Amino acid sequence: MTPALDPGVEYVVLCGENHEAVGYAPKAEVHHSDTPLHLAFSCYLFDERGRFLVSWRARSKRTWPGVRTNSCCGHPGPGEPVDEAVARRLDDELGVAADRIELVLPAFRYQATMPDGTRENEVCPVYRATVRAPRPLRPNPAEVDDARWVPWHEFVAEVRDDPESVSPWCALQVSALGELGPDPFAWPVRPETELPAAAR
Repeated sequence: MTPALDPGVEYVVLCGENHEAVGYAPKAEVHHSDTPLHLAFSCYLFDERGRFLVSWRARSKRTWPGVRTNSCCGHPGPGEPVDEAVARRLDDELGVAADRIELVLPAFRYQATMPDGTRENEVCPVYRATVRAPRPLRPNPAEVDDARWVPWHEFVAEVRDDPESVSPWCALQVSALGELGPDPFAWPVRPETELPAAAR
């Protein structure tokens, strides 16, 4: 029998070898030197001019504090559709309500280890989000140190020249997104049926 979820606790979905859901665990207990494989997502936010919102992680974050990265990341809760989790985190982290949220890299998965041994181990679908008329950002200081709109092609060039200038997952994702083409608005949208089993 599955124990009841505590409404006061943020949980992550644990994944098996085939990226299926095998349970859940409190987020606060997941990231350490032997982090179990779990479900996450990354989001790349663009405005109508094609600018990309780059963010810097809060210095209080457990993993990669203060590091430059994609617009927002997060973990869907048990039973939460991933696109709804993306919308929730865009609002929580940046005060942004996206006009569109679309899946572009359904099968992305990575591992990375910090110098102190803390490890990321995630099945991490990647989404493109767009906003037609950006309003002033409201970064949550517990999540984001700073965020700025930049030309996408300039960001891509910087990451290609120096992959360590961003989080390890961002460097890998920028490379994969580059294979979809230089224009973010032309990236093909993938169906939800291509999401890992834990996200369906």
